[in-house]
Amino acid sequence: MADLQASLSGIVPFIAYFAAAIVMLLVFMKIYTVMTPHDEMALIKDNNVAASVVFSAAFLGFSLPLASAAANSLGIIDFVIWGIIACIAQLIVYQIFRRFYPRITERIEKGEIAISINLAAVSITIGLLNAACITY
Repeated sequence: MADLQASLSGIVPFIAYFAAAIVMLLVFMKIYTVMTPHDEMALIKDNNVAASVVFSAAFLGFSLPLASAAANSLGIIDFVIWGIIACIAQLIVYQIFRRFYPRITERIEKGEIAISINLAAVSITIGLLNAACITY
């Protein structure tokens, strides 16, 4: 019984971190969809694989540093601060990528897979680096 109580003593922090993570993921995805000139959800509903690849990778790319922030934070406030920093870093990299590929939006709208895989790889790579930098 004591083992069960000890295990369940972490349920409140788990709920707090998990809820904060879900909120940060939703906020990130909302900001991401506002930043992109195309409508990801409409493109995905129209079975545009390129849009789905890029959108999914952005989601994954942000979740990696978010997971690292949760694992390495000193508390919930620290977690949220580092989550915000990770969000900003991911969004800045997306904007930089767009500068190097100015026709990225129309290419994704056309369903071009090569460029979408490239952007997806950048999102995940930056997420991994972002996550590694959130260890202390």
